[in-house]
Amino acid sequence: MSKRIAESELILNPDGSVYHLNLKPEHIADTVIFVGDQDRVEKITRHFDTVEFTTQKREFKTQTGTYRGKRLTVMSTGIGPDNIDIVLNELDALVNIDLETRMIKENLRSLRIIRVGTSGSLQTGIPVGSFLASAYGLDLNGMLHAYRIDSIVHPEIQEAFIEHTGWSIYKSQPLVIAADKKLLEHFGGNDMHRGFTATAGGFYGPQGRVLRLSLQDPKLNMKIDSFSHLGLKVTNLEMETSAIYGLCGLLGHQAVSLNAIIANRANGTFAKDPKKLVEDLIRYTLERITKL
Repeated sequence: MSKRIAESELILNPDGSVYHLNLKPEHIADTVIFVGDQDRVEKITRHFDTVEFTTQKREFKTQTGTYRGKRLTVMSTGIGPDNIDIVLNELDALVNIDLETRMIKENLRSLRIIRVGTSGSLQTGIPVGSFLASAYGLDLNGMLHAYRIDSIVHPEIQEAFIEHTGWSIYKSQPLVIAADKKLLEHFGGNDMHRGFTATAGGFYGPQGRVLRLSLQDPKLNMKIDSFSHLGLKVTNLEMETSAIYGLCGLLGHQAVSLNAIIANRANGTFAKDPKKLVEDLIRYTLERITKL
């Protein structure tokens, strides 16, 4: 039998909602769309037939409603793996922990998590304006090392990447985690590139950008770009996918990450109309959701 979870470990607001997300269990649909930007939530829900619930606390904005008869939740996660740690643990608590007794439920509920985001391509063959579904997440940030991860990682790919890049022993070991196969097949159609998506813990130095600070390994981006193992090449770089895949894998949820490619760092190009590109990906995602 599970142990009661202490107030210090699962923090609730005075109204009984979870601390950061400001949500109660009845506010969450089985299918949840993640976006980074809080302003993007309504860019999705404006397509809904109805919106039944809206809340926001800090960067975490949530709306739940109905699209073509399907109940959906759209949530902004903010930027980075640390935010994903908050969002997914609290989402899981909402559906799999009885918030009154603070006991884990006997029958666990599995959510479908679909990330709709933007990303920069690292390969010339994945041009600006294309869509990419991440088959794998390459975790470069270390957050997942706080958990027991042996059941979800791919050591052979990890070891090949570490050897190829001469990865520093002073950094967290890279991890490789797969998308949910069914969701990947459903959303990753013929018009989608399949990706091996690197997830960094920051936007500047962790992604190889130089302003005034020197990098620990100035050649790391070049090494990442040239990595190839079992047909896998690192396709794009962002800040959430591997954390989503890792926590969903551990908690028993399904996840896929869909990316609008708005930049290509291999040839230095940027989308002329990134807003339209994101809108096209939103429409694509909603259309595919109706067929789940």
